[in-house]
Amino acid sequence: MTVPLPGHLHTHRERLIELADLGYTDIWSAEADGGDAFTPLALAAAWEPRLRLGTAIVPAYTRAPGCMAQCAASLADAAPGRFALGIGSSSNVIVERWNGVPFEQPYHKVRDMVRFLRDAFSGEKVTRRYDTFEIDGFKLGVRLEQPPQLLVAALREGMLRLAGREADGAIVNWLSPTDVPTVTGIVRDAAGGDEREIVARIFVCPSDRADVVRAGARFAIAAYMNVPVYAAFQEWMGRGEMFAGMWEAWRAGDRKAALAAIPDEAVDDLVVHGTPEQCRQRIQAYFDNGVTTSSLAILPLDPELDHWDAVRALAPRAA
Repeated sequence: MTVPLPGHLHTHRERLIELADLGYTDIWSAEADGGDAFTPLALAAAWEPRLRLGTAIVPAYTRAPGCMAQCAASLADAAPGRFALGIGSSSNVIVERWNGVPFEQPYHKVRDMVRFLRDAFSGEKVTRRYDTFEIDGFKLGVRLEQPPQLLVAALREGMLRLAGREADGAIVNWLSPTDVPTVTGIVRDAAGGDEREIVARIFVCPSDRADVVRAGARFAIAAYMNVPVYAAFQEWMGRGEMFAGMWEAWRAGDRKAALAAIPDEAVDDLVVHGTPEQCRQRIQAYFDNGVTTSSLAILPLDPELDHWDAVRALAPRAA
């Protein structure tokens, strides 16, 4: 399940316990303009030891390398063996527009952060010139019982290969079950055939009011798919023609026409909706095609849908 959950962080203890009781195994935090990626997981580390903890994702740009290592090591020390650090380039909107950091060389930045973190987690002093930064004498003061897994958020082939070659796996999102074999094949090929974790963030709205769900989903799709990195990903996945009308209207400043131009097929590809049983079947299709871990993000697209009713309806133990 994706966290933070609805409501104030200090109220989440019983909810996290309920997630574990319902059979959810992992929680995955995101970081954009709300809660930071680490605090919700730190609370969960103390409150619910049955849950695995992961970030999906932390931008590689918005923390300096030493700070990133400290944040990750602190959480790994609080929950040894239960923490996976997912990092990625994020987007020009979050990195450059919202944080004032130049969004330059995203592939190299993520690769260098992965390499530095591997070096830092070894416990040895790091003095090394990477392509996008240089470290002179950093030594992590947290002595880790078990380093966290490192996962790379990946959309297209370069990052997917990086995830397979130098990390423990990949984090993917905004894809359909039929897209999964393409991305998993690249990751595993880069890993030389070795197994890698594939975490998929899956957007779900368990409501059978299809027209209502599709109307709401169009806003979320337009917000993401007009960001260059996501637009390029959808083109690579073969949806260029499907989104061409939306992109054209968006560039012309006609937001209403852009939303109207998103076909039902695109919504149904990228957002899981329907009855809870239909949603569980669709989620299972991701696993059947190569996903190893899901992070469900429940979208409040139907005003009649209660978030916690949705959580309970989708729970592994509800099947």
